[in-house]
Amino acid sequence: MVGSALVRRSIGRRLGILRRAANLTQEQAAEHLQKGRATIARMEDGTEGVRFRDIDVKAMCELYGAEQADLDLLLALTAETRNGRKKSWWHDYTETELPQFFGLYVSLEDSAEMIRQYEVELIPGLLQTRAYAEQVHQVPKGYVDQAERERRVTVRLARQSLLSRPRAPHLSVILNEAVLHRLVGGADVMAEQFKYLLDVTQRGNISVRVLPFAAGIHGGMAASTPFSLLDFPTDPVGEVLEPPLAYVDTLTGALYLNKPDESSAYRLVWEDLDDRAIDEAASKKMITTALEELSGD
Repeated sequence: MVGSALVRRSIGRRLGILRRAANLTQEQAAEHLQKGRATIARMEDGTEGVRFRDIDVKAMCELYGAEQADLDLLLALTAETRNGRKKSWWHDYTETELPQFFGLYVSLEDSAEMIRQYEVELIPGLLQTRAYAEQVHQVPKGYVDQAERERRVTVRLARQSLLSRPRAPHLSVILNEAVLHRLVGGADVMAEQFKYLLDVTQRGNISVRVLPFAAGIHGGMAASTPFSLLDFPTDPVGEVLEPPLAYVDTLTGALYLNKPDESSAYRLVWEDLDDRAIDEAASKKMITTALEELSGD
């Protein structure tokens, strides 16, 4: 569960982006909205105690010419600041009735400057082919119907566009060697996936390395599950837009770990994995060998 402070900062950052896109200063926005400039500043800072009322958020979005999707997301996030001890709206993000933006993580991922992922069993979603993703979403059997599986695959593939956009984030992935030996969907599906993996790693912002079985005991065993680390860019004055975040995905929800001791613990795990994983060239060679073994070459 992500802390209220992170939600507030995310709201404030988005309001600031929309205002600047509309070429308005805080003073001009305050005048149009009949608010004090300090109020606009506190909202954009995500200051604790600021009330994000729906009427104010709607008025700001209208003034800034925001898209409906931006308004929907902001209203969902601002509702969370009034949620008290109730379950967070993104906790059950696997439910089909969730809006298409489907989770705070995707919003944060889209804003990240660096994404680091450790995977134990699977190719990470940002690097999956359609055929591979379709196989992944078929288990456990009976959990979701075909229409929902197709929707999830479509959303997963759409997310991959962030890696090829201008100023794309850097993606650094460490795969447990078991991922290369886990046959997902048969030899043809795996061969296509390995070829795609080798292709995308030619991009300067994508790095894939393998943690070999020979590495022995490693920090990932302490984490006991796949995880992601997100680092965010700084604003023009050098202030980080969001605190570093560790994210753990589960079948029925997610953990957003942004307290300093939580994120630093996962960073220690990553540093250990980083020390033990083989380099990119050796990793590509290992993936190529796995590909050749599928065809019997």
